[in-house]
Amino acid sequence: MSIVLNGSGLTVEKIVRIARHNEKVELAPEALERIKKCRAMLEKKIDAHEIMYGVNTGIGEFSEVVLSDDQVRDFQKYLIYNHAAGIGDPAPIEYVRGAMAGRINVHAHGNSGIRPEITLTLAEMLNKGVTPYVCQKGSVGACGDLAPMSQIALLLLGEGQAYYQGQLLPGKEAMDQAEIKIPGLQARDGLGTINGSNVLTAMSAIFLYDANRWLKQAEIAAAMSLEALKANMKPYIAKLHEARGFKGAVRSAAAIRKMASGGDLNEGRVKCKVQDAYSMRSTPQVIGAAHDALAYARSQVEIELNGVGDNPIFFPEENLQLSGANFQGSPVGVPMDMAGYCITMVSILSERRMNRLNNPALSVGLPAFLTKSGGMFSGLMLSQYTADTLIVEQKILSTPASIQSIPAAADQEDFVSMGMNTAIKNFQILDNAYGILGIEMMAAAQALDLRDYKFGAGTTKAKEIVRKHVEYLEIDRPLYRDHTTMKELVRSGQVLEDVEKAVGSLE
Repeated sequence: MSIVLNGSGLTVEKIVRIARHNEKVELAPEALERIKKCRAMLEKKIDAHEIMYGVNTGIGEFSEVVLSDDQVRDFQKYLIYNHAAGIGDPAPIEYVRGAMAGRINVHAHGNSGIRPEITLTLAEMLNKGVTPYVCQKGSVGACGDLAPMSQIALLLLGEGQAYYQGQLLPGKEAMDQAEIKIPGLQARDGLGTINGSNVLTAMSAIFLYDANRWLKQAEIAAAMSLEALKANMKPYIAKLHEARGFKGAVRSAAAIRKMASGGDLNEGRVKCKVQDAYSMRSTPQVIGAAHDALAYARSQVEIELNGVGDNPIFFPEENLQLSGANFQGSPVGVPMDMAGYCITMVSILSERRMNRLNNPALSVGLPAFLTKSGGMFSGLMLSQYTADTLIVEQKILSTPASIQSIPAAADQEDFVSMGMNTAIKNFQILDNAYGILGIEMMAAAQALDLRDYKFGAGTTKAKEIVRKHVEYLEIDRPLYRDHTTMKELVRSGQVLEDVEKAVGSLE
């Protein structure tokens, strides 16, 4: 069943379904009528020679240059040529598909002034699997993601490159093979296709989906480590967190207790300390803060997914056009900076628990570095080194991009969001986070194998899945394969899915 795009109701999950799982889209009939109505108003204004930014004027520092009628016809083509100025490696297909869906949803409001053929062609490209080749880097996240969006717009001219049926083809060839008519670009069409922060917003939506799944796995890893370390489970009682009132902490504590439910530790049959270290007893507060940060970031991303991110904006009912800065990426970039460094924060907490598993002074009776033959063997000593180097990289990447503005366009664009930098580095942070959490899970499974009491149903299931992929470390072996296997296991979400089948949702 197609996802209907009508300017509202586009969620993070729907973007993932369109972008990653190739679900088809449909432009709502009422949205199409709004687009037609707005275009009719624009054409009247063009005929009346009303001055409109980016329609019959230049853009940026050239916004005061009024174009002749002949220039208006060609301007959109040269606008796209000039702005298709990215660099380097291609963006993943799912980022581009997400951006296209977001742009269609902007058009669906009927405030962009583009021809309906433009929006319908973008939808047809999604449905037939024609994905423009887009360089990942080049956007400063203000005036929208101009460089990457322009590479999308090249296909509307029958130019550029596109992926189709597993091949990278010249744009016209891809469109012809898919039997998609090339609409060309007339007045306003080019700028109306590119002037929004759609790529960084789509990337942010996909990141939030994946980061939420990672946070739930952080709770799984935490529960495994806590049971192995004989933690006092009273700090996870719901009443404690409800008294303070943070939703994320309540959620996180409940997830960890669900993991440990039925085990000897949770049922009070294993002796524990009166009070544990912060890295153990404050886990719900820390992961909970990340949950709350991601929830706020999601709210902002979904506002953007369903808003009119464009310039200028046309209001047909009032015969009005307004030029402003609704392309500015800061409303998404700022909360997404926070979302990224929260993943780093939780990764640091994960490494601290892994340290306690390794350190015989802190591990409540576990052998040093989780090996029974210390001296001859070093166990998981070097696993901590690997986690540490990943965390340092995360810390470097956690500097907010939203404060890194560099003026452009002869100071006409003298403050930009740099939200694309945020989107790119957030995925790098998350990539490292998969490895860090995988190493904690591997260490926790090793520690659990060294204990002789019953664990919670969730913890037991998680250890079982880890053991299907990584063997118990009886004697030393090269660990790079195990580390990489665990990283990919966490990325896949298999541990999360199997645990939730066993004990119910952790959300």
